[in-house]
Amino acid sequence: MRIGQSIDIHPLKAGRALILGGVQIEHDLGLDGHSDADVLCHACMESVLGALALGDLGKHFPDTDPQYKGADSLQLCARVYTMMTQRGYQIGNMDATILIEKPKLAPYIEQMRQNIADVFHCPIDAISIKATRGEKLGFVGHQEGAVCMTVCCLEEKR
Repeated sequence: MRIGQSIDIHPLKAGRALILGGVQIEHDLGLDGHSDADVLCHACMESVLGALALGDLGKHFPDTDPQYKGADSLQLCARVYTMMTQRGYQIGNMDATILIEKPKLAPYIEQMRQNIADVFHCPIDAISIKATRGEKLGFVGHQEGAVCMTVCCLEEKR
C-alpha cells in the first residue's frame, strides 16, 4: 500500500469555463490556468504521483509546454493511470475536498465521482468527493480562487 496527498489551487476568472472532475458547471467565473485548470483532477493526479514518488504534476505536464495549453485534465488523468498501472498499483480509495464559494456543487458530485472512477478504472465507491465553502473568508470566500485537497491509497494489483 502507498499513500499520496496533494493540494491544487487555481484563480477564478471571468470568461473561463468552470470544469471540476471533467464536469462543465454553469457559472459566471471559471478556473484559470494553462490547461482546463480542473483543480479536482489536478489534485487527484498529483496524489497518485506522490504515492508513487514520481514528483509533481509540473514535472510530467509542465505549463511551459504548449501541448498542454487547454488540455483536458481527464485525459491527463488517463496518463497518470497508465503510470500507476505500469508500476503495479491500483486505486484503493481516493478522498477529495473541493473548496469553492459558489456555485453549490452537490448536483454535480456524482458525475464527478463517476468520471474519476472511470478514468482510474476503479469502482465509484472508491472515490469520495466533498465540497465546502469559504464562508466569505479568505480568497476562497471572496471568490478569488478554488482549492482541492486529495489523498489516495494505492494498493498493489492482485
